[in-house]
Amino acid sequence: QVQLVESGGGLVQPGGSLKLSCAASGIDFSNNFIAWHRQAPGKQREYVASIDANAFTNYKDSVKGRFTISRDNAKNMVELQMNDLKPEDTAVYYCMTRKYWGQGTQVTVAS
Repeated sequence: QVQLVESGGGLVQPGGSLKLSCAASGIDFSNNFIAWHRQAPGKQREYVASIDANAFTNYKDSVKGRFTISRDNAKNMVELQMNDLKPEDTAVYYCMTRKYWGQGTQVTVAS
């Protein structure tokens, strides 16, 4: 059974930082493409960042230079370091691989 569990969300002021983690189990993690998506209230879920099995990364334009995705295959974990957070980054953040999604973690950026 594949499980993805996100953690690390919370409330942060504009300009602040958070690190999200996604712990995976039940899957050959090291050979899989992992992505972060987010969904803000009243909006569709959108792609944020991804990392493939060779550690090549890709980012949504609006987070480039602020967010960094990384993976630790030994720990079956992917992290999303988010710096210089903006109110428009407020959303529930989900990690996913193949057809599997985590339950999400809430990120709120407000003063």
